[in-house]
Amino acid sequence: MRGRGGHGTGRETGSIDYVIRVFDDPAHIDADDWNALVDARESATPFMRHEYLAALHASGSATGETGWLPQFLALFDADTLVAACPLYLKTHSYGEYVFDWAWADAYERHGLPYYPKLLDAVPFTPVPGPRLLARDPAARGVLLRAMQQIARDAKLSSAHLLFIDDADRETLAAAGWMPRSTVQFHWLNRDPPYADFAAFLADLQREKRKKIQQERRRVADAGITFRVLEGDQIGASDWDFFYRCYTLTYRAHHSTPYLTRDFFTRMAATMARHWLMFVAWRGGERIASSLIVVDPQRRTAFGRYWGAVEHVPCLHFEACYYQPLAWCITHGYLRFEGGAQGEHKMARGLMPVQTHSAHWLAHPQFAQAVADFLAREGAGVESYLDELNERRPFKA
Repeated sequence: MRGRGGHGTGRETGSIDYVIRVFDDPAHIDADDWNALVDARESATPFMRHEYLAALHASGSATGETGWLPQFLALFDADTLVAACPLYLKTHSYGEYVFDWAWADAYERHGLPYYPKLLDAVPFTPVPGPRLLARDPAARGVLLRAMQQIARDAKLSSAHLLFIDDADRETLAAAGWMPRSTVQFHWLNRDPPYADFAAFLADLQREKRKKIQQERRRVADAGITFRVLEGDQIGASDWDFFYRCYTLTYRAHHSTPYLTRDFFTRMAATMARHWLMFVAWRGGERIASSLIVVDPQRRTAFGRYWGAVEHVPCLHFEACYYQPLAWCITHGYLRFEGGAQGEHKMARGLMPVQTHSAHWLAHPQFAQAVADFLAREGAGVESYLDELNERRPFKA
């Protein structure tokens, strides 16, 4: 059905008369209709679910006040939602993990406004997946053209899609959008899967295996043990402690947390089965916590947040990598995505993978300059990947 609070006009393509609507609140789009489009994509992640995106807005985490003004785009065939995307008007580039600050600076030096810009992404979440949800390639193409038209009509500097999957890449390449790539580090289970964490360690080169064993021993010798909480096992006090740790991590970097406590309250109420918490204890007291998102259907886990109330050497590696990897192996998961950047993750068995985005700039001269830059940057990324793969931590 059509959501409430939207506005838009009809567009005709072929024999289908679509209605295109823009919503300033994702809650005004029917959740079941949205999630049906998500579930149809093989590369879907929990972060594209309606519950996740709606919680970001309702909790005050991603709103116009924080620089993320929702402009969710939806395409209807009669009363049937056939395509949609999480679209935002952005007044800055924080929380994106694909950096365009230099582009904004170049615009400013030439007396041109770069912000607001149009962004199709999951706020604060550098996880690859679909961004143009659609029942078929034709509807996906109409959705993209509608997005571009919104940018033109509003005289915006640019439009961007971040951490896209292969299907979206093909649509964007055919439309002439400029591709960009970055590098993340993901762990992949082997085939046949590892029997246990020791089997995984046995696959690593001796010096890497020895280093991990030493790091784990330092944590154990400090008297630290872990408890794993899954889904509904995570109580309100656990969420409170985690959030304290989460805010301390940002404070240590002289920054402000992107997510509010209310966001996690909403996650506990609507998406509990997708959350996994590792809590470090010492002497009957909690001292650290890490939070993981899991997708049981696709057997994939995603490293998200962590924090500690005091510094313990190597505790970060144990909480964020070794405990989650051991859990993934025990539960037969196939993949653990370690998040943005972090070359140090390779020493822990996470390998480099290429992630992708696509960009459209309205100004012809700037578009050409950025295209030239991206061509050079892309060659550098390819060389960087080659270099990283030569330093694989696994045995030959």
